[in-house]
Amino acid sequence: MSNDAPSVRDNPLPPTHRVADPGPLGLAAFAMTTFALSVSNADIWGPAVSTALALALVYGGAIQVFAGMWEFARRNTFGALAFTSYGAFWISYYVLVKFILPGVAKADVATVVGVFLLGWTIFTAYMFVSTLRLSVALVVVFGLLVVTFVLLTVGAFQGTASLTKAGGWFGVATAAGAWYASFAGVTNETFGKAVLPIGSLSR
Repeated sequence: MSNDAPSVRDNPLPPTHRVADPGPLGLAAFAMTTFALSVSNADIWGPAVSTALALALVYGGAIQVFAGMWEFARRNTFGALAFTSYGAFWISYYVLVKFILPGVAKADVATVVGVFLLGWTIFTAYMFVSTLRLSVALVVVFGLLVVTFVLLTVGAFQGTASLTKAGGWFGVATAAGAWYASFAGVTNETFGKAVLPIGSLSR
């Protein structure tokens, strides 16, 4: 081959996506599972915690992990980290409630749950920083989620039902924000134009 022949490096092909945007799916899975647990925490429908556990294993858990893997394929670092991690959050929540807590001494439950939630509060806080360069919709979702985790964490450590209930209400608001972001994502892509605003902050 001649040294003058064009190469792929000289004429790179434009990037293509081999998978559809997994964002609306991941957000929908997160929203529904968060809603079910939050209405229980807010004491709106207490038995909804059983619904949350079922969703945590399948929709909020497994499906979000899949969405995260597809985000890796699209080279979306934020989406990949967020969906994979929160998918793991829901699966680990299921494991914690179903298998771990039943064997924990009653006096230690508050600490076990508090530490679990504290770790996710820290993770959510630094993920929130990245949303400041993404969209207003994600800023709202992650901002509300930070507040939700803070309230639930403090409520768990202190055994304060009122804080857990407040966290539940913020969780409901978080779910609403995530549902909107999912709705906007799938609607805008389907119509091929910005039908629902998300407030892009990218520069």
